[in-house]
Amino acid sequence: MLDDVTRLLSRDWPDYAEFIVTEREEVLVSASMFLHRLITMAQWDITELPGVSDEQPEPLGEQLLFEEIGRAQWQQGRDLTSLLSAYQLGARVAWHHVAEAALQVGVPSDVFASLAEGVFIFIDRLSSASARGYVLEQSEAAAARERLRDELGNMLLSDRSDTGAIRAAAARIDWPVPREASVVLVEPDNPVGVALLSRLDQSCLHVRRQRMLCAIVPDPGGPGRRDRLATTLAGAGAVIGHAVPLENLPASMRVAEAAAQLRRTQVLVDDPVFVDEHLDSIIVHRDPRLLDAFRAKALAPLDELGPVTRQRLCETLASWLRHLGDRRAVAEELHIHPQTVRYRLTQLRELFGDSLDDPDNRRRLTLALAWGLPEGN
Repeated sequence: MLDDVTRLLSRDWPDYAEFIVTEREEVLVSASMFLHRLITMAQWDITELPGVSDEQPEPLGEQLLFEEIGRAQWQQGRDLTSLLSAYQLGARVAWHHVAEAALQVGVPSDVFASLAEGVFIFIDRLSSASARGYVLEQSEAAAARERLRDELGNMLLSDRSDTGAIRAAAARIDWPVPREASVVLVEPDNPVGVALLSRLDQSCLHVRRQRMLCAIVPDPGGPGRRDRLATTLAGAGAVIGHAVPLENLPASMRVAEAAAQLRRTQVLVDDPVFVDEHLDSIIVHRDPRLLDAFRAKALAPLDELGPVTRQRLCETLASWLRHLGDRRAVAEELHIHPQTVRYRLTQLRELFGDSLDDPDNRRRLTLALAWGLPEGN
């Protein structure tokens, strides 16, 4: 029987045929167990056959071996279908030999039927065992791979890994070490953001942070990469950090987290936010108390005015600074008459005096007003 199986397998599955030859002793043990079980089953009434009776049969000892075969099939990168097809071929050969022997000894018809069903139930069980082993190995391998990817992602953001450790960890998961990388952050309570983040390709490493979900994107400056990120993450409320060498990724992460905080407070409103387009905003707003103190000092001449007047003069001053003193442009932006602009600028000159003509003071006023009016206005 084994010789026939080997011969038939050699045409389409030579590796399996070679296994029967090289592991002949082990295969003989399994084949002997198979035949002994058939002889035992042939003594039962057909209603007592496994799969026919209501009681669940005891697990077969051979199942452990065939589960391991299924695991090996996954480990070697082989397709499960080819293994199960080989089993079916073996079942046909086995039944041919069993039927021939049964006819020779003249077994009763009910026993003959029992033998037929027994052969294919047995093969079905072994196929199920190998399929289970294949799926278990696949699941365990996937879980192990995800764990290694998580470890690499956390290592890249840790400030505690050298280049050698990064390359070793990357090699374990076949992750090509990029020249540069960026982080992408989304809020964990944003289901759209979470869903869109998961659509990033497999080259991206996903990392769970305390307050944000994070992905590490390799080589974000590659051709078309930035546009693809903008398209993929549109509507996710994402923050995309600036591209840096891997050793600088922890620092880039901190800048991206600062940008995410500014997005929560509506200082940054792009979707997604590219950090490298807003570095000035991030620098200015990194310390809110320092910014408030700076604004209070720069705008101190307006302190004695009422809230409404103060707000109007701040708006006018900010527009005047943006348009480099062009009164007509100020009037168009604020939708007011040029004469009103003239009147407000006169008020501002009375309050600020010659400091409005000082380049250093203009720079300070621009910084104080460029990102909106101070709180309380």
